[in-house]
Amino acid sequence: MKSKLAAARRSVVGQAVLVVLGVALLAACSWIDVPMYPVPMTLQSFAVLLVGFVYGPWLGLVTVLAWLGATALGLPLLSGGAAGLTPFTGRTAGYIAAFPIVAWLAGHLSRRHGGFVRLGVIGIIGHAVLLAMGVAWLAQSIGWAKAWQFGAQPFLAGMLVKSLLAALGARLAGK
Repeated sequence: MKSKLAAARRSVVGQAVLVVLGVALLAACSWIDVPMYPVPMTLQSFAVLLVGFVYGPWLGLVTVLAWLGATALGLPLLSGGAAGLTPFTGRTAGYIAAFPIVAWLAGHLSRRHGGFVRLGVIGIIGHAVLLAMGVAWLAQSIGWAKAWQFGAQPFLAGMLVKSLLAALGARLAGK
């Protein structure tokens, strides 16, 4: 699997196919959600980490940007079928803005060594960045205490599980 993935990353057509597959994964993981207010619980961060781990920093970044670009153009690819520019200015905008950064960071930090434990730790670091940016943005509308209470605390256990699942997925993909 690793050699097929490496070969796909070397060709433009292969990269395009990987981006399309990554966008599909990101959309599917967005649609698996638990509606919560003001931030839904989804598998988006799992997919962002997995794309970064498996694709590497630059192709991972491009894939996440393609997913967000398609969303901005009106495709319902975010949680609850959200589309257009509204998600980029609403209460979850900080999390959305963090996704490309987290994909690049996951890909960059996992370049040399992709052991399960290392990938799990990198996933936790990525989630910390995601929560920091998300809570900082959310706090502008509901205050710091409520942003922490509703925008971070409910996600801490899931952050650990999704980090480990992304690490496992990356290892299974040959990372």
